[in-house]
Amino acid sequence: MFVSVVMITYNHSAYIKQAIESILSQHTDFEFELVISNDKSTDDTDAIIKETIASNPNGHKVKYYNNETNLGMMPNSVAALEKASGKYIALCEGDDYWCDDQKLRIQVEFLEANPDFSICFHNVYLLTDTEMKEDNPRKRIPEVSTIKELAKNNYIHTPSVVYRNNLFGELPQYFSEAPIGDYFLHMLNAQHGKIKYIDKPMSVYRIHNTSYWSSKKDAEQRVIMINFLTKLKTYFDTDVQKILNRQILKIRSKDASFFEKLNYKIKALLQ
Repeated sequence: MFVSVVMITYNHSAYIKQAIESILSQHTDFEFELVISNDKSTDDTDAIIKETIASNPNGHKVKYYNNETNLGMMPNSVAALEKASGKYIALCEGDDYWCDDQKLRIQVEFLEANPDFSICFHNVYLLTDTEMKEDNPRKRIPEVSTIKELAKNNYIHTPSVVYRNNLFGELPQYFSEAPIGDYFLHMLNAQHGKIKYIDKPMSVYRIHNTSYWSSKKDAEQRVIMINFLTKLKTYFDTDVQKILNRQILKIRSKDASFFEKLNYKIKALLQ
């Protein structure tokens, strides 16, 4: 069995060494590779990646690609995913890292033993400049969920997920343009099996103002999300579309007047 870990990076010189080392330190009884796609960073990311690979005893597991031109976040993601050949795919962006050296083994073993599941993810730590905490441990995430729960909102953090590779054909054309690629990918995979949640934080999701999403104001995030969900829903069946429509109405209601909110609630109930 062979597993691919996919990492995209751009100007992550402050974080990339920790990200790479956290993956190369994984203890497994199966082979894995780390595919790194650097989108022509303008800082020292390239040099740090090369130094980290050269100095690490597991550096031979890394396939490193430094783009000749800057592709942009989503085209870079597509390029990286296309280079991953594993039976399972794990994700970790260059500014996040894993904090449990058994993470990959635990998730892959679960998927191997449970072929009716397409995705396995876990709790994470959220790291800001001032603190690190679990991702809202009071939030009720079901141990087993399906695409219908996922269509209500994205509860899967990127560095927590492992999924079965090749569950569908080519990525849709819109994927390269989508502002939120991980949710799109999870939804595509969730069409083909159940989703397993492990209530154990095994990775760290970093929140900082330079990241694409965190740098947006709340109102701007809502506009981006509504436009994204409106296009996303066209790739799924009627039942999933109805749930995504309810999510859209819920987001729209945040900027609405009292009577508009009441109207959105009525529409959501009728979906």
